[in-house]
Amino acid sequence: MLLPSAVQLLPAAPWLLPFFTLPRLARRSPNLSDAPRASGLLVSIIIPARNEAGTIQTVVRSILNTTYQPFELIVVDDRSSDQTVTLVEQMQTEGPVRLVRGKELPEGWYGKPWACFQGFQEARGDLLLFTDADTRHEPELLERAVGGLLTQRADLLTVSPVQRCLTFWERMVMPQIWLLLALRYSPASVNRARRSRDVIANGQFILTTRPAYEAVGTHAAVRGEVAEDLALAQTYLERGRKLHFAFAERLMETRMYQNLGSLVEGWSKNIYLGGRRSFPHNPTLRALVPVMLVTAMLYWLIPPVALLAAVAAPGLELPARAAGLAVAFSTLFWMLICWGMRIPIIYGAGYPLGALMTLFIGMRSTWRGSRRVEWRGRVYGEAGKRVSG
Repeated sequence: MLLPSAVQLLPAAPWLLPFFTLPRLARRSPNLSDAPRASGLLVSIIIPARNEAGTIQTVVRSILNTTYQPFELIVVDDRSSDQTVTLVEQMQTEGPVRLVRGKELPEGWYGKPWACFQGFQEARGDLLLFTDADTRHEPELLERAVGGLLTQRADLLTVSPVQRCLTFWERMVMPQIWLLLALRYSPASVNRARRSRDVIANGQFILTTRPAYEAVGTHAAVRGEVAEDLALAQTYLERGRKLHFAFAERLMETRMYQNLGSLVEGWSKNIYLGGRRSFPHNPTLRALVPVMLVTAMLYWLIPPVALLAAVAAPGLELPARAAGLAVAFSTLFWMLICWGMRIPIIYGAGYPLGALMTLFIGMRSTWRGSRRVEWRGRVYGEAGKRVSG
């Protein structure tokens, strides 16, 4: 006796579960746009820059257009081999821009925390803002951020900006990784966290008070961390400091990677080591990070693989229908994710390719671990020892 068709299609039901996460993913509170404007405290804005000729002018000019006063802008050149220094020097006539030539990277330091630390050493501000060279700031961003920091009586404020994805592979891979991060760390849950494993900071924008930054040990406390922003947030919480995480999609945007090569290099650097760092005091979960990533990607790959297998084999009409329904559910879900990320929804139909590439990057990241970390022409070995660059 044949089972009712609805029962026969039950194998597709697990791929309805992601839709229950959509209300949480759609929530945009707390939102930095709701914070009051503030000014008066000197803010030292520090940009660590290594080979950022393609983006440095955009971020510097967007910051110079800020409505906040007073501020100083410090660009720390981390031994760039491109035109970064020349471009910054040209913009020094446009506003309070100061170029700091980075010193040789000390043993045991990764490049970004070292550049941030050098910027801090030159800073005069009551508040310190660390921001990345691949960002663009709206004029009122800093006013709102300072207002949010003061209103929340926080020691560190960080934000979730718009992630711009323009090329094919950005639109395939970035939604996959964004979803993992968004489910793991929502601003509301970070703000009420009591365990260091539940907090994060976005290194693209970290605003902190000078006393708090000095009290937790500055970037020197996370000098050997690839995911230094995550480690810094954990250090703040462990030292009894308050963090505030807010959405800022109307006030800031970033484009992390502009081609497949940099995307693979960047996430290969971050996925495995950052995943392990996200469980700082749980060796079991740290060890299971690769399993978690593989499981997450296989979840999305099972329906299309099952559909291809069922179609290729004769007499498997019902399994094919169930697999096809699971693919349809998944495609609709990823189209909604793309819509939320301001990516054309047609890219949602390519989610199996995105999951496959993300799986490759995750396996590559795991294989390399801390034995080989590459970024911007530098290669690090074990314990952050620089091999070249």
